[in-house]
Amino acid sequence: MTTAHRTCPICQAVCGLRITLDDADRVTSVHGDASDPFSKGYICPKGASLGRIDEDPDRLRHPMIREGDQWREASWDEAFLAVEKGLTTVVEEHGRDAVAVYFGNPTYHTMAGFLYRMPLIQSLGTRNVYSSGTIDHMPKHVAAGSMYGDPFALAVPDVDRTDYVLIIGANPLESHGSLWAAPDLPGRLKELRKRGGKVVVVDPRRTRTAAFADEHLPVRPGTDPVLLLAIVHTLLAEDLTSVTLEVNGLDELRLLSGEFTPELAERGCGVPAADIARLARELAAAPTAAVYSRMGASTVEFGTLAQWLVEVINVLTGNLDRAGGTMFARPAVLEVYRSGEPFQAGNWHSRVRGLPEALGELPAATLADEIETPGDGQVRALVSIASNQVLSTPNGPRLGRAFQKLDFMVCVDPYLNETTRHADVILPPPRIMQMPHYDFLLSIVTVRNYARFSPPILPLGPDQRSEAEIMARLTLIAAGAGAAADPAGVDEMILGQFLGAATQIPGSPYEGQDPAELRATLEGDSGPELMLDIMLKLGPYGLSLAKLKASPHGIDLGPLEPRLKELLCTPSGKVELTPPAVVADLDRLRAKVAAPVPDIVLIGRRQLRSSNSWLHNVPSLLGGSNRCTLHVNPADVARLGLGDQAVVRTKTGEVVVAVEPTDAIRPGVVSLPHGWGHADSQQRVAAQHAGVNANALTDEFLVDVPSGNAVFNGIPVTVSPYQT
Repeated sequence: MTTAHRTCPICQAVCGLRITLDDADRVTSVHGDASDPFSKGYICPKGASLGRIDEDPDRLRHPMIREGDQWREASWDEAFLAVEKGLTTVVEEHGRDAVAVYFGNPTYHTMAGFLYRMPLIQSLGTRNVYSSGTIDHMPKHVAAGSMYGDPFALAVPDVDRTDYVLIIGANPLESHGSLWAAPDLPGRLKELRKRGGKVVVVDPRRTRTAAFADEHLPVRPGTDPVLLLAIVHTLLAEDLTSVTLEVNGLDELRLLSGEFTPELAERGCGVPAADIARLARELAAAPTAAVYSRMGASTVEFGTLAQWLVEVINVLTGNLDRAGGTMFARPAVLEVYRSGEPFQAGNWHSRVRGLPEALGELPAATLADEIETPGDGQVRALVSIASNQVLSTPNGPRLGRAFQKLDFMVCVDPYLNETTRHADVILPPPRIMQMPHYDFLLSIVTVRNYARFSPPILPLGPDQRSEAEIMARLTLIAAGAGAAADPAGVDEMILGQFLGAATQIPGSPYEGQDPAELRATLEGDSGPELMLDIMLKLGPYGLSLAKLKASPHGIDLGPLEPRLKELLCTPSGKVELTPPAVVADLDRLRAKVAAPVPDIVLIGRRQLRSSNSWLHNVPSLLGGSNRCTLHVNPADVARLGLGDQAVVRTKTGEVVVAVEPTDAIRPGVVSLPHGWGHADSQQRVAAQHAGVNANALTDEFLVDVPSGNAVFNGIPVTVSPYQT
């Protein structure tokens, strides 16, 4: 038996794990790492099942090439030659914009997904860049970029020191904190209450988090901005503000919020006016407070407005960039994603629908348009990395049909699934236990400053390739260097950029040093490890890969400290409370408030033992609450005459799904979990528990206008009894 330690890569809580393996390299147990200073031994069912996830017999072990409707295993050389032929043919005949690239959610959780993303995009030379960012968190980036200049200035509740937390459209006791890395969040919230603090949840469902909270206010889905504007109105009208930062737009904010009284908000969002006004007063009176919002108020028609108003309230109450309020983490590595230039969206627009770019990406909701619509720049090839878009994007079935029209498609993915089955080539990355791990992006949103490196536990087999090599070879093929080019060249190119910055930037600890000499000091067993070493050495704590390897349980770098001043890069040098591109969407919100309320709307649902679409093939994570059912309030069950199954319809499509009556959901609202719909899957366990694809119901033509983010919550639907 051997024991190894690593960070769990499944969700955003970055928990430390202690893993035991037998002589056959099979995982025998997974426990929380009690010596990890951040997670302190906490573990959830997903982390406990990491061994079963890693050893899934349905994971692909070899590259796959499709010939007609059949798949066959191929060598790596053959697979990369097929990729070279497919991509090169499309580029030569139709130009570089005819190739699109899509990065899925898991790329935010791997070293290679982060380090090789930009080199691949630059080598492809296409404007058709897409990611899960526009089906998840883009409103948060647009709000932060518009207010602070830096779209990666993502403030998180300083939960360990706060006295009051208002959670809107989020279920962190099941998600473990999304854009809020807080291991054992249930325990942290319990400690908050022990010290006399209060937890309030605004959500259409009585989620696990809402049931735990001191107060739950069931809001009408998609109307969170109306409630938040009424809180802003009350803070300003009753002179309850405590603005400690330099801001622009306070007077304009007062005018904009003037009409959004608690009484108006009650008609729009369904929360009593007295409760809304009380929330504002409690936030203002609390010694420290934090407002936090995620998926339920992000993947909605007015997601950017909601995320903007969350930040505004934290500013108005004096809680932004303050201990016990919302704060910005300081990662241990050089923050290469921060440009120091003011954020600007709309640098280009999509060809068909004219949707604006944000953070270098176009909205995922328009990818099918770009594939199906003829003309100059039509997408004819796709590089898809770690994404199951057929289940994760709005009107996913349409996108699946569009994939069949592509001239070429290559997927980097460990599964033959609902999306990759449309590919021509599948390149499987190695097992989790065979990959190094460092959380580059999640360290932006940790509730303490912290660093931990996980070396590979198991070696690669002779017939495997690292994720880094796969990404590097794709980058070389895209650059025209060919399938046989040495992937080490990409590593040295990336390292050369870091070394150049390290030796030339004024104030760098290596300023003036010979890059070759600095290169010789770097340590690491792979390109990603060498890159991590230089990024740590250029970071604010003077760490190195050797220091992290010598601390296998991680290093606590202290509590969060104020740092907005160094992140702020608006043209004015102030926090912009009323950024024009955001507040322009208020007219659309006013029209929505005045419109009739739909009879029934659909929302999504977090599940403790699920993560998007890729954990449904693990037997230990199925059953219990982890089922694909339609949550319906008993009053609606009776009113609609529903039985065991119901038909849910929109103009996009329909599904037949099992009905689960529950008073935990507000009347007039039904809920389906996302990521299901495995009826034709090659994943054997998932196929036996197929569920239905909630994104057969969502509308790709409905997006949050400022960010282009897809809309998955607050979808008008009809629900009727299923007749056999």
